[in-house]
Amino acid sequence: MKAALLRTALALVTLAPVPAFAQAYQCRAPAVRSVPQVAPDGPRRTLPVTGYTLALSWSPEFCKPRKDARAHAAQCSGSNGSFGLVVHGLWPESGGTWPQWCAAKTSLTPAEIRSAMCMMPSARLVARQWAKHGSCMVKRPSNYLKVTRILWQSLRIPDYDRISREEGLTAGRIRAAFADANPGIPESAIGVKLNARGWLEEIRLCYAKTFRPARCTAARLGAKETAPAKIWRGL
Repeated sequence: MKAALLRTALALVTLAPVPAFAQAYQCRAPAVRSVPQVAPDGPRRTLPVTGYTLALSWSPEFCKPRKDARAHAAQCSGSNGSFGLVVHGLWPESGGTWPQWCAAKTSLTPAEIRSAMCMMPSARLVARQWAKHGSCMVKRPSNYLKVTRILWQSLRIPDYDRISREEGLTAGRIRAAFADANPGIPESAIGVKLNARGWLEEIRLCYAKTFRPARCTAARLGAKETAPAKIWRGL
């Protein structure tokens, strides 16, 4: 890993306010005995990195149709705790596209996966994010997970359970709540992804190459301010 990448991420946290618990729910990392095999879903693209996106998935919505799915038991069964926002991935950007599936010389280990399971509660997800995105950022999976964790732990997560009960909820309100909880991140750097039925799926945070918050492109910004929104609470 380029030492500058880690130093920059660390500096970002040093300047940020001391966070409250980034994950508001409980988690018990399960045992991981092997690294899941993942297959590329597209071509290899080796491109210069110009910025990053930290994608945070709203777990209750993801788990709604997957509660009894064995493949998603760690996240959705409740046996390892309950989750609100979790990390989907840290994605390098390159202008209007992104690098992906770069050649990795260092293999991910079961111990590294387990260390990430309370922020990314799926062994397959961790393996895929390293292989598809992390391999284009750094040489070692441990460093990809370290940078991801630094960003994740610097965040304050709004009480979206309470906000979900508000009348007239919009994507703009979801975005504003995140900005209010994290004064260093402007609303222009916060993407909100709603599904076709208007339910919150993801929060996407946009960063420059220096890991400073940066204005999202239209695609990453997602739903318009006035778009009606709903947040599933997992009930």
